[in-house]
Amino acid sequence: MQQHSQNRLVNSDPRSALLAPDTTGMNFYHADPSLSDLLRIHLPDALFRHIEPHLDRLGGLAGGHLDECARLADRHVPELHQRDRFGRDVQWIEYHPAYRELERAAFGEFGIHAMSVRKGILGWPDKYPVVAKHAFTFLFNQAEFGLGCPINVTDGCAKLLANFGSEALKARYLDGLTQTDMNKLTQGGQFMTEKEGGSDVGTLTTTAVEEGDHWRLYGEKWFCSNADAKVVMLLARPEGAGPGTRGVGLFLMPRTLDDGSPNHYRIVRLKDKLGTRSMASGEIKLEGAIAYAVGKLDRGFVQMAEMVNSSRLSNGVKSTALMRRAWHDAMTVARNRVVFGRRIIDLPLAQRQLMKITLATEQALSMSFLTADALDRAEAGSQDAAALLRILTPTLKFRATRDARKVCGDAMEMRGGIGYIEEFATARLLRDAHLGSIWEGTGNIVAIDALTRAVGRHGADAALAAGLHARLDDSAAVPNAWRDRLHGLTDRAVGFAREVAARAENEAEARRATSLLYHVASAVALAWEAHRIQQMRSDARRLLLSRLVIDHRLSGGDPFHLADGGRQRTITQILLSERAVGMAEASEFVG
Repeated sequence: MQQHSQNRLVNSDPRSALLAPDTTGMNFYHADPSLSDLLRIHLPDALFRHIEPHLDRLGGLAGGHLDECARLADRHVPELHQRDRFGRDVQWIEYHPAYRELERAAFGEFGIHAMSVRKGILGWPDKYPVVAKHAFTFLFNQAEFGLGCPINVTDGCAKLLANFGSEALKARYLDGLTQTDMNKLTQGGQFMTEKEGGSDVGTLTTTAVEEGDHWRLYGEKWFCSNADAKVVMLLARPEGAGPGTRGVGLFLMPRTLDDGSPNHYRIVRLKDKLGTRSMASGEIKLEGAIAYAVGKLDRGFVQMAEMVNSSRLSNGVKSTALMRRAWHDAMTVARNRVVFGRRIIDLPLAQRQLMKITLATEQALSMSFLTADALDRAEAGSQDAAALLRILTPTLKFRATRDARKVCGDAMEMRGGIGYIEEFATARLLRDAHLGSIWEGTGNIVAIDALTRAVGRHGADAALAAGLHARLDDSAAVPNAWRDRLHGLTDRAVGFAREVAARAENEAEARRATSLLYHVASAVALAWEAHRIQQMRSDARRLLLSRLVIDHRLSGGDPFHLADGGRQRTITQILLSERAVGMAEASEFVG
């Protein structure tokens, strides 16, 4: 309350107008017509109409109360205590009240963690499709990125348990993992990384020893987010099992035993991280911890991989959220700050920088919902969608997370030196953005997964080619010449990916090939969306974005030659405005 009073006092001073405003008080749902457009495209009308009031409320909270909570939680980091107040050796982590308020909103009020697992969240009688769930993910993470991990791993633990757990385990733990009553909620964790392994999971050294109806775990986990989670999914090698990932089992480990005593593992320390500082990540030492096998012991890695792939999609959505928040901040500065007698948004070089921020953000938004839609269709039984998902997920994760680092940095630069100060959100956005390209696999690992495995081993490139060609065929309002060009680029990008995947010595090209798939797929998605939105409300501005993707992401030029900027400047000025663009007008720029 004191902070809000200070803000009002400062804003009453006319000298405060010398500094550009920030996004305080903005409704991030109202301010994002692209989000509502894509939801209308991908969701049934009844479901969209049901969730829109809730998205509206979350959008307002994310630009106000939750944003202030996120600022405080980032500054007042979790603290590990080794004993309780009575001197007992009971470890506990102290969180700032602002973090607890963020938890209450995410888990309690909106139930984001349970939307795709439990029926009845926010009054909807069924489970939510992934597209709908990630609309809430997208808005919430524009305020708070750190808690995104506990939300996601709690969701992932519930799905793993629902899909592979015994009936006894499900009866014991599943309800708590999907609760929205904060007094009954059981948050989940995922402890995979070890000092010996990292991305090379097959080298893990944690062992599991069978003991009656449970197992005892011994070893260390090196990077454990949501360190004090009440239920943890982790991998360990059963005693006597073979080497590599095939010898790894999946286990559920409770934080507290049936008698109320703590399980036999301890948090060694919490990590002092660059970003996501609000959320507790720690190092764990397993000292005979009691755990329960989940699914078949020789399928542990394969089962956990499902959670990782779901997390990679969530990671892409969260990085897109950081970009959108950075975009909101950059546009707020550009529209309101006057320098040398002109608004920043009217200056040619600033327009170019704003357009780079916009383009990467809109690409990621389109690819996020294209991937989420594929997951929904795959879970409904489509084998084609499952193959498409196999290539889209690592492609999204690879490129969107990398773009987020650049976008957040450029947005900070738009605000200038004061954007580097922690009182504004831009510094936190940039710190948080660096996690995306590391979490659930670094850029190299994910690019190799996309090319060597998804393309080379699983043949998912065929599904991608078919899916993109089908989107273009379903875009009748888009000029034929542009569709023909995108058809050709789709074939070239997929052909190059196949060439890279065909020979091990081509691995060094995996990142470039994955980026090419991303850019072409996003250009196709943007064109298809323009067709659909034109039908809904006569606005085809996303076709202009499709053109810019090809011009700026795929087309090389002479670096010593002045670009023909007339067309590009016009497109930029149209897109930086807020007016609708009809298909006839947009078509003039893609012929």
